[in-house]
Amino acid sequence: MLRFFLATCVILVVCSLCEGYTEYCVIGAGPAGLQMGYFFSRAGRDYIIFEKSNVSGNFFVKYPRHRKLISINKRWTGKTNKEFNLRHDWNSLLSDNEDLLFTKYSNKMFPHADEIVKYFDDFQKTFGLKVQLNTEIRNIQKEVCDMAPDGHIFTMVDQNNTPYRCGHLIIATGMSKANAPVFEGSQYIDTYEDMSLNTDDYEGKTVLILGRGNAAFETATHIYGSTNLIHMISRSRVRLSWATHYVGDLRAVNNELLDTYQLKSLDGVLEASIDEMGLIKNDKGQLILTVKDGDTSSHAEMDFDNFAMREPYDKIIRCLGFVFDTDIFNGSMTISRPTGRAKKYASINYNYESKDHRGMFIAGTASHSLDFRKSAGGFIHGFRYSARALFRLLEWRYHRVPWPHTSAPSSQLLTHILKRINEASGIYQMFSILGDVIILRNDTYMYLEEFPINLIHELPESSGHDAGRIIVLNMQYGASFSGPGNDIFRLNRATGDPSEAHESNFLHPVFYYYEKLPSGNDMKYKPLLEHLPRPDRLHHIVEDFLTTWDGTTSHILPLRRFVEAVLDQDMRNYLAEDCMVTAMTSTDIPHKCDQFYMQGEGITGSHVYQTIM
Repeated sequence: MLRFFLATCVILVVCSLCEGYTEYCVIGAGPAGLQMGYFFSRAGRDYIIFEKSNVSGNFFVKYPRHRKLISINKRWTGKTNKEFNLRHDWNSLLSDNEDLLFTKYSNKMFPHADEIVKYFDDFQKTFGLKVQLNTEIRNIQKEVCDMAPDGHIFTMVDQNNTPYRCGHLIIATGMSKANAPVFEGSQYIDTYEDMSLNTDDYEGKTVLILGRGNAAFETATHIYGSTNLIHMISRSRVRLSWATHYVGDLRAVNNELLDTYQLKSLDGVLEASIDEMGLIKNDKGQLILTVKDGDTSSHAEMDFDNFAMREPYDKIIRCLGFVFDTDIFNGSMTISRPTGRAKKYASINYNYESKDHRGMFIAGTASHSLDFRKSAGGFIHGFRYSARALFRLLEWRYHRVPWPHTSAPSSQLLTHILKRINEASGIYQMFSILGDVIILRNDTYMYLEEFPINLIHELPESSGHDAGRIIVLNMQYGASFSGPGNDIFRLNRATGDPSEAHESNFLHPVFYYYEKLPSGNDMKYKPLLEHLPRPDRLHHIVEDFLTTWDGTTSHILPLRRFVEAVLDQDMRNYLAEDCMVTAMTSTDIPHKCDQFYMQGEGITGSHVYQTIM
């Protein structure tokens, strides 16, 4: 019996045509699932995307409830460079089709959500992605299979109990389950998921909103023209995205209620723990807020006469966001959670693999636990790049396809770096998380784009490229600049002096040079606020108001000196005549004279030197 089971496993793993078996199963045809499907399709991999609804991107059919996207749809940048323009296009998925950019679907800076649903549907159909609609996956579990790459396969069924088997599992379901704490009286509240969108239903009403994120403020913006007043409560203070540089915090497009609060027009924002509250309904059907009575579990009305929320509310709306949904898994599949602020996500490693289940990976919004409040991995303009990084990691791990790279003579390195820092969108959007890695050889270099910097110590195992000396290019903000309590508009908020580049507060390129790869312990015990372990050399390029680092004196010259120090080479550019004069007057030929063909001569600097000698 055991021999038969192992033989069956071999067939399932080796033969992608076996009934019910697919090498890669992607759960969810939202933006992350479609992005993974695009990469799998281009590589010719065996995959299927399961979508429980009848359309790709179904989350956006309903959300955001008030139908205005908050991801920037910036159609014009003054440049035609596609890669640069993706820095400011927050909705498009990555592809090689110029027509499949979301900027061609809407001319609004903050478009209607229906437009992105159409975009996702077109993306799926244009590339013929293998999406199986109306398939609600459930009961995911593992079956031991010693011959499988990860020692097991994943099994699951749909709503019709049709079975499926997968070699590797990609969870791209997003954060789809409402965060719905239960407390005394919680049955009386409305929810963000089901609240009425008819503003007439809020005419002359006094409203309390639970939560203080974009969903809560989006709701307040939609109804506050009809209400008596709106109060908002949450455990933590308001975090403004322009103060924290985190796109998931409150966006300016939603923050109108802050005006009416601070200008004392009845609306208000308060800090309070929802865990300590309760609700009772009075004889008029209004809701009265109660709080825990001392150390007991009972609740009592706050009876002191200046309690901020002493008046009853006509409506209370819960807008507390979403959490990772584990209902699709069998009870045998433990899904652990990170500790701290990211506990609403599933625990994953820096290669996007579940900490609990080898061979199961998280793509899209749900992978944001790795960069929560640090970068843009919870949003399309961020996770389109982390999805590509995941795909490249899978390509090496399961198919022995090395991480894509460019190799060139060392003399071209400075130009290559300048092009990347002034154009690249992946390292710009996924700052502090994805960086470029430059592997230095004798007279050449190997350039790897958008590698997860937290896997630097495992570079050969994760990319398929041996590495000794490396340079890591990481885009990052100043360590102590942003924060909800900081004055980020202070007069001295920026620096323009190249000698003070390390004090730059805004996003800027930083270069880490290592004589050898950092170890696992180096990564584990690096200082809390540091992005990478201490390098052998460190170079900051001074922040720039235009985010264009092409100033000869401020940007290029200091970078050139850093590269020269690392390579121990003269990186200056020479005219043919200069090379000729140097060859005749010196025994040391500049590297670029020695390597490049001189313009119009067809001979190298080394040949000139040999001829003269």
